Amino acid sequence: MSLWRTVSLTLVCAMAGGCGTAPPPPVPPASRPPAPARTSPEAPATATAAAATSSPSPSATARRGTAKPVTAAERYGWTTVVARDDFTGTRLHESWGAYDSAGNSGEGRRSPDQIKVRDGVLTMTGTADGVTAGMEWDHARRYGRWEIRARFPAGCGCYHPVLILWPDDDPWPEGGEIDYAEVFDARRARLHFFLHYGPDNQQIGGSKAVDMTRWHAYAVEWTPTRITGYLDGEPFFRTTRRGAFPPGRMEQTIQLDWFPDGSGGTASLQVDWAAIYAL
Repeated sequence: MSLWRTVSLTLVCAMAGGCGTAPPPPVPPASRPPAPARTSPEAPATATAAAATSSPSPSATARRGTAKPVTAAERYGWTTVVARDDFTGTRLHESWGAYDSAGNSGEGRRSPDQIKVRDGVLTMTGTADGVTAGMEWDHARRYGRWEIRARFPAGCGCYHPVLILWPDDDPWPEGGEIDYAEVFDARRARLHFFLHYGPDNQQIGGSKAVDMTRWHAYAVEWTPTRITGYLDGEPFFRTTRRGAFPPGRMEQTIQLDWFPDGSGGTASLQVDWAAIYAL
């Protein structure tokens, strides 16, 4: 069945961008292979709560071109760290599982070789013929706060960089899906949030204009009463429709999904750090 199915899409007021904008077209769900390849247990232990702080090291931040990023964790005092990874060393920490499978909706290929870690930055790349990447973080939970500092360089619109909470306990689509940072325009100029829910893959969405080729902190907070999306510590999406909330635990994934359009273009995404906080 085509993933470009008709869905019910309701635009929610973008908390920092206002209401009344035209809703984006329905997007296909992201997908995750059932059994990603785990990285080597000899990888450096960089993703533990014991080593976590609320922001990257000064030297790493300086390399990203800003003295101090504004994050939701800093602004709202998220301090109960579950896990954090600053992507030091030269390979993924063992808590991440790199996908080794067919690509999104069976198109192309997801390969661990398309993920590189260097100088404190993780980079995923997608080739002109659809060899790309994705990975999941082995810290599934129900409710919490997730934040990632990332940039999405301009590239082919056939590639969608996306930060996702994916169901761990329940099958998709019944288990839901939270895409809290997704972009599918080639200039990487509009941020989208999509909350997928229900057996018919209904969606609630919001968006905001922003230059995503620059470094930003993207976050989502999921409580029993609300789901909120943040950009650099400012809310831009919020819903209290509890019937649309995921029914079970979710885990963080980072994906560069390929939707071939015949253009033969390439793309990449970069991640500075990733963190999970308990409520």
